[in-house]
Amino acid sequence: MAELEGKVAIVTGGGSGIGKGAALKMAAHGAKVGVVDRDSERAKRVREEIERAGGEALDLEADVASADSVRSAIERAASRWGRLDIVFANAGINGTWTPIEHLTEEDWDRTMDINLKGTFLTLKHAIPHLKRQGGSVIITSSVNGNRIFSNIGASAYSTSKAGQVALMQMAALELAEHRIRVNAICPGAIRTNIGENTNKTPEAEAAQIPVEYPEGSNPLAHRPGTPEQVAELVLFLASPRSSLITGTKAYIDGAESLLIG
Repeated sequence: MAELEGKVAIVTGGGSGIGKGAALKMAAHGAKVGVVDRDSERAKRVREEIERAGGEALDLEADVASADSVRSAIERAASRWGRLDIVFANAGINGTWTPIEHLTEEDWDRTMDINLKGTFLTLKHAIPHLKRQGGSVIITSSVNGNRIFSNIGASAYSTSKAGQVALMQMAALELAEHRIRVNAICPGAIRTNIGENTNKTPEAEAAQIPVEYPEGSNPLAHRPGTPEQVAELVLFLASPRSSLITGTKAYIDGAESLLIG
C-alpha cells in the first residue's frame, strides 16, 4: 500500500538507526526521501538501498546544528521534487552523561546544539515549504526527560529531550491553521548505534542510584525495540491515518518507562 505516494520526506539522522529505518519505511510506502546525515557515506548507503528497492531518494550531508547546512539540505530536497510534506527531525546524540557539577559548558552546549537547536533549525527551515500544502512533522524525543528521570548524569540529554516536546507542542498550535501537524515520539531502549555518541563518565556510574529491576527492562518484549518498530509509528504519524493527531507525544518503549521511571 503506497499511502505516501507523491509525498516528499526529509529525515535527519537518516543514515543509521531510527532515521534509517524510517527512511526505508517511508520510501517503501511511496515517499521520495531526502536522507540527511552528517556522515555523507551513511546517507549515500541508505539512498542506494532505497533506490535498489525501486524508490527515489537523495543523500544530503548536513550538520543539524548549523543553520546554513540545514537550510541548504532542505532547499535541495524541496527544489529536487518541488514540495515538502513530511519532516522527521530525528538527528540527535546522547552526549556526555555525568553529574551536573562535572558537566562542562562545552558538553552541555554540544548536546543542546544538536538535539534541541538542531530540531528548531530543521522545523524553522521546513515550515515555508510545508505551508504550501500542509504536512506532518515528527520529532524524535525520548522517554528520558519526559517519563524517566532516574538516569543520573543525563541532565543535558534529558533537558534537550524535554525541550523538544515543549517545542513540538508550541509548534502544533502555531501551525495548525496551515494544516501542519507536529508530534513527537519518545522511544525507550532501541537497538541503534547512538552509543557511538555517548560518553558516560566514571562519575556518573559512581553517582547512579542503585535500583534492582526485573530481568528484561522492557516488560512487553523483554528486549530493546528495533528501528523497524519505531519506523511503523513514524509512518503512521506521517500518513493521512493520523490526520487529527497533533501536539501529541507517543511513547514507544514496551512500557519500560512505566517500570523504571
